[in-house]
Amino acid sequence: MEDFKFSTLEYKRPDFEKTGAFAEEITEKIKNAASYGELKGYMEQMEEMSKNFSTDCTIASIRHTLDTTDEFYEKEDAYINDMVPTVMPKLLAMNDALMESKFRGDIENEYGKQYFAQMDLQKKTFCEENIPLMQQESRLCREYEKMMATAAIPFDGKTLNLYGVQKYFEHEDREVRKAAVKAYSDFYHGNEKRLEEIWDELIKIRTQMGKNLGYENFIPVGYMQQGRTDYGMEEVAAFREQVRTVLVPLCEKLYEAQRKRLGVDTLMFYDEKRVFPDGNAVPAGDDDFMVDQARKMYHELSPETGEFIDFMIDHELMDLKNKPGKASTGYMTSLDCYKAPFVFSCFNQTIFDMQVLSHELGHAFAGYMAMRSQPIAAYYSESTDIAEIHSMAMEQFAYPYAEKFFGEQADKYRFAHLQDALTFVPFGVAVDEFQHICYSNPDMTPKERTLAWKKLEETYMPWRKYEADDFFDRGGYWYHKLHIYLYPFYYINYTLTTMGAMEFKTKDRKNHEDAWKDYLNLCKCGGSMSYLETLRYAHLMNPFEQGTVEKAIELAKNDLLNSKYM
Repeated sequence: MEDFKFSTLEYKRPDFEKTGAFAEEITEKIKNAASYGELKGYMEQMEEMSKNFSTDCTIASIRHTLDTTDEFYEKEDAYINDMVPTVMPKLLAMNDALMESKFRGDIENEYGKQYFAQMDLQKKTFCEENIPLMQQESRLCREYEKMMATAAIPFDGKTLNLYGVQKYFEHEDREVRKAAVKAYSDFYHGNEKRLEEIWDELIKIRTQMGKNLGYENFIPVGYMQQGRTDYGMEEVAAFREQVRTVLVPLCEKLYEAQRKRLGVDTLMFYDEKRVFPDGNAVPAGDDDFMVDQARKMYHELSPETGEFIDFMIDHELMDLKNKPGKASTGYMTSLDCYKAPFVFSCFNQTIFDMQVLSHELGHAFAGYMAMRSQPIAAYYSESTDIAEIHSMAMEQFAYPYAEKFFGEQADKYRFAHLQDALTFVPFGVAVDEFQHICYSNPDMTPKERTLAWKKLEETYMPWRKYEADDFFDRGGYWYHKLHIYLYPFYYINYTLTTMGAMEFKTKDRKNHEDAWKDYLNLCKCGGSMSYLETLRYAHLMNPFEQGTVEKAIELAKNDLLNSKYM
């Protein structure tokens, strides 16, 4: 398998009937196992089946997102998403047999308690009554994703997708920036009716899922789907309040300084991405140049990252160029059979491209290390709140190498990126609170939801002014956030993990070797521990404790406020 390339991997449609029959057979064998050694043999068979099954599903999913207009993979991905819920009862019965086994203690002694904690979450978030609802949910999510991927926005004499038009948000001409934001807004405004309908249907479907599982609404299910076992809504609300009191005032200072730098009377939304009056940092070369520089950077960073980047490039495990029909997203996923991460994004020749090469490859590096360090596939990936530490911390570890990508504009990149890392957090917690509001009040009208978003912007982003864009000004900006539709309650992870990333920045400034050692250990541990256990293992603070946000961002805050650009 060492000589494989993703482009030539054979795709085999998953055989759901065979998978279900296998699960039933193994379930009986697990129940009748006479020794732990015998049971472990069945667990290994389970693992092999799971790897093959997930790899086939993932190949279809990746190829669908690479070209959402490819009818074959569109149908395959739809088929898989419809069929997966139907085989879940048999897979969960297999898990139940393990959880009830007289050898459970032996399993915990070898693999730890997190193995069963994961299974318990899977059990709590599934019931057969929800199968048709899961299928409906999947179809609506695919519709939203395709709508975003096939966006065709006429601008500057071209037809651009959503990534392409956002490049103009940084343009030197203020009128061009304004027009680009208007074109972007017009796309969502033009699709507002269907976007409202999709969101309304998703809320009602997910609310019914929650009720079928015995909950008042969907929120507890959403938390469990994210793998959260040791914190809940109260802790998250307390974190959001820390952001409001600590970070929002800092962001107001940063944007006021930016207003003065740009020499404008009022900083409008279409000015926010134009950080410097003489232009933002731009990549010093084309897409291939950026990947070449990433290869050099990862070789210099550590032996492990050097080996990793060679693996990714040699096996064609990255697709980063912007192309028509490509899904409007960025992600890292895994091909478990090959112990291979895969990275997907859409470059747009801005500093965003460097973020991709550090953020998504940070995810991929963590997956690469966990797949080579953990004894079971269940631990190859971690809960989502830990996963984003890997990616956001890698963005910080990449700072000393910015000259490779931006030449003399490296300082501009570092300042703009760090400012963006902090000013993003209030938006991130607003997205989270918006979802809590919507799922707590599933009968809200579309108008009430957009008004709720508008109020959240006033709370967490008081500097934001849209000027003459009625759609965004009345609360339409949230429609663009794919995570709201596709990945309920995921988005808070980016804000929690920003704290971990800023801690790694501080550690790295003090002692790079110690910081890298903690980071490497974090990547290697995969999903073998709970969120708070993993933080302790990596010597990171608990972001829910009062005062943590202020401590975590102290170095970044001082770097920005004392910068030559302020």
